[in-house]
Amino acid sequence: MSPVEVGALADLALNVAREAAALVRDRSEGVTVAATKSSDVDPVTEVDRACEELVRLRLAQARPDDAVLGEEGDDLAGTSGVRWIVDPIDGTVNFLYGLPQHAVSIAAEVTDDTGTATVVAGVVLEVPTGTEYVARPDADGVVRATCDGRPLRVRPRAPLSQRLIGTGFSYDAALRAQQGAALAALLPRVRDVRRLGSCALDLCLVARGGLDGYLEEGTRLWDHAAAGLVARAAGARFEITTGVGGRELVVCGPDDGFEELWDAVHEAGFAAAGAAPGLVGPAAKAGE
Repeated sequence: MSPVEVGALADLALNVAREAAALVRDRSEGVTVAATKSSDVDPVTEVDRACEELVRLRLAQARPDDAVLGEEGDDLAGTSGVRWIVDPIDGTVNFLYGLPQHAVSIAAEVTDDTGTATVVAGVVLEVPTGTEYVARPDADGVVRATCDGRPLRVRPRAPLSQRLIGTGFSYDAALRAQQGAALAALLPRVRDVRRLGSCALDLCLVARGGLDGYLEEGTRLWDHAAAGLVARAAGARFEITTGVGGRELVVCGPDDGFEELWDAVHEAGFAAAGAAPGLVGPAAKAGE
């Protein structure tokens, strides 16, 4: 697709995310759990479902031939080569408790003639503040990241001991225990650790320099599709490997100095034995 066509996808994602965020804000009082997913502490609210229904409706109205992958609904097949990856509320537990770190995340993925699927545009909209993180190509096809229209760039390289790292934990109790042990090993080696409760917003914080790195096992594509592109476009490296619990482990940080973070994550025990990076490469790939 041309940069203009991808730009139109980014515009659609942003407009839909704005409407979805307004719905979430309007229904933020008296939120209750409608169901649970992976465990008893992994909730879904009726607002999650209503938000995703709205997003699916608006995307279908604008582009009826596209596919949709959403966290709360069934996968929808398409014929256009475009797939939307939707997380209606990333940070549902925060939303349920009235904490501010939750966001609507929408990414556009395009499959080319060789069958290769690539996320080409993404929007993460922080609901309480209205802050808009967007990744989209410029006229030359290079993906750029912005926050409320201003260019984003990761923090300069710092010694590992001076890096602030974001993380998250699985809803599976056994895996939490493994992650806790690994975190205890990593903590003395870094400045400090933050657990804010939204994968998408943590990745956007890496992009804007609010964190020096982020890692989490157990994320899903809808958690990081949009935000991972934002981070890479801002100069981060984003890698996926196998975690100690056998699930997807995301590691993200500024490209300059990433290897030191990667080694520390492995040495602390977050990754499975012999695990190597593989699915997404350095920041330079975002514009190619």
